[in-house]
Amino acid sequence: MVDLAGGGLVSAAAVPTTVASDVLHGLDAAVGAAGVGLGSGEVPWFVCSSAGGGLRLAVIGYEPLVTAQAGRRVGLSAGADVVHVAAGRLGRAELTALRAARADVVLLVGGTDGGDAETLTHNATRLARARWRVPVVLAGNVDVRDDLHGLLAGAGVPVTVADNVLPRIGVLAPVSARAAIRQVFLRHVIGGKGLSRGGRFARLVRAATPDAVLSGVEVLADVAGGDLVVVDVGGATTDVYSVLTPDERASGPGREVAGELWRARTVEGDLGVRWSAPGVVRAAVEERLVAAGEGDGLAAEAAVRAADPGFLPADAVGRAVDARFAALAATVALRRHARGVGTGERSGRDLRDVRLLVGSGGVLRHAPDGDAAGVLDAVLSDHAGGWALPRAARPVVDADYVLAAAGLLAGEHPVAARALLRPLLG
Repeated sequence: MVDLAGGGLVSAAAVPTTVASDVLHGLDAAVGAAGVGLGSGEVPWFVCSSAGGGLRLAVIGYEPLVTAQAGRRVGLSAGADVVHVAAGRLGRAELTALRAARADVVLLVGGTDGGDAETLTHNATRLARARWRVPVVLAGNVDVRDDLHGLLAGAGVPVTVADNVLPRIGVLAPVSARAAIRQVFLRHVIGGKGLSRGGRFARLVRAATPDAVLSGVEVLADVAGGDLVVVDVGGATTDVYSVLTPDERASGPGREVAGELWRARTVEGDLGVRWSAPGVVRAAVEERLVAAGEGDGLAAEAAVRAADPGFLPADAVGRAVDARFAALAATVALRRHARGVGTGERSGRDLRDVRLLVGSGGVLRHAPDGDAAGVLDAVLSDHAGGWALPRAARPVVDADYVLAAAGLLAGEHPVAARALLRPLLG
């Protein structure tokens, strides 16, 4: 519950997820616990949802290192889990692979404005003839956009038009496509996950949770006035968000043809402290973060957590194990993010000028202060990771979990959103 006038956090509540019955039962219980009068209709609700696994996005482009890569970066900036990237003309095998990816939305791109249109036209025609029913966001060459929109819509394909993600070589324009992906998610995807009966769920939800968090991170970066990183350690995934100051040198001859994305997100589906705990151990061993003698014990603890995602440690020893899993997950995730794994950047992300490192996720919010600080200290002291560490970053934990809330408020109540995040800056 947020005071929209002053941006202060009035109250908060959490209840167990009720996905086994109806997710709105849990939402209503949380709202009731957060404050009297919230359910009266006089107080606006701002709701986000991961929608049973988040937004799965497939990208189809013209050339692997140009428009397909640009589309991938735009998808990541929209808080999507990019599960498939294809480039060139779709054939039978490529269409089969696209279906196998089980994407919620397809981002169809290709050609700069006024450039090649043949590949984009071929791929749109192929989807139309295949009676494609997964929603498509069309964000390619504007010269053929209207014709291809008519072609797809006439074939019954749910299609939404956006501006070209790569209007010119080296110029990445994510805003329009990101907004279209968000609207498609809300209109076509979120109500079809079976989390709730009736239309109230779809009417309430304003954004996918990762998209809301990314918006909150962007607001925080504006307030902080400098580079920052957020690492969100969850039960199934560990997400990393980074906001960097644009480098004026990126406009020179050495710029990437797919364009730079200065605000990026990566999702590590094998790194989590419950469902994906075994993946943390495997990744930590591969990265040589775990000694041979420690690996067997961690593997046994990981198996316990994966088998019972509701497991809560009962003593200091169990909490220390959770903190160790969190530190390993965060460290591996930051290594991958900085190296460019999952960001679509061949040269990685230069995090040396990061001034603020924010830790999020239940394992950090509910940990003793010393354990949470130890997790972030492990990230900032990872000198063997093959990436340039932040030179002067201050670690802080989003203990009140306000990043998603600020992201939800940013559009209609930007002043309140900024005020809500200021405590993270000290």
